[in-house]
Amino acid sequence: MSAVANSPVGRGETNGLNGKVVLVAGAAGAAGPPTVSALVGRGATVVAIDNVAERLDPVVERANEAGGPGRATPLVVDLLDEAATRSAIEKVLAEHGHIDGLLHLVGGWRGGKGIVESDLADWALLHDLLIRTLQHTTRGAHDALIASGGRFAIVSTTQAQKPTAKNASYAAAKAAAEAWTLAVADSFTDSEAAAVVVQIKALLTDAMREERPDRKFPGYTHVDDLAAHLVTLWETPAADLNGTRQCLTQ
Repeated sequence: MSAVANSPVGRGETNGLNGKVVLVAGAAGAAGPPTVSALVGRGATVVAIDNVAERLDPVVERANEAGGPGRATPLVVDLLDEAATRSAIEKVLAEHGHIDGLLHLVGGWRGGKGIVESDLADWALLHDLLIRTLQHTTRGAHDALIASGGRFAIVSTTQAQKPTAKNASYAAAKAAAEAWTLAVADSFTDSEAAAVVVQIKALLTDAMREERPDRKFPGYTHVDDLAAHLVTLWETPAADLNGTRQCLTQ
């Protein structure tokens, strides 16, 4: 099982995701809407997950209105509640009979001031957002992903391997999320399922460009490019994908 794969990754073309059921956790975040839409456009049945219906419903509506052979449905659940998360995933499995993917896009960020000066309350927040929710979704979907030969991915940051004193809490939380993901990958050994870490420097949205038209955003990955990559994960054989880090930083 490879631990690192840093070769450039292009958009590529998929063979279609017709019939596949994919969970997108954190669907109302920055990367969620384009990912949900991209999956629907490739034919997947997408279960879009977030904890606030008012944020989630527009994401689902836009994806379905854009057209495509797939369909998105909303699922409102607090991913910090493991029992509720497990129950929700079990209901999805009971309804569809299989779960073929989990894209965990739950994000969060806090800056810092240094090892001593930083507020450890930031760590507590990031631990919940970036690690605890990840543990709950992967534990809930784990067996179903093995059964279907599915794909599981998180979006991490290159800072996880190059932390600085001012981003200690964020980098440490991301590093822990990566370690958990690679442990899930180990549990997928000898199956057709695969777990992968997709690394970026930072995400870029159209709104960020509009707010700062003078800024170049070097090395940032646009959310549309991230979504275009995530939908290709089912194209790569599990043996080549499982346990890898894929860097999308320009």
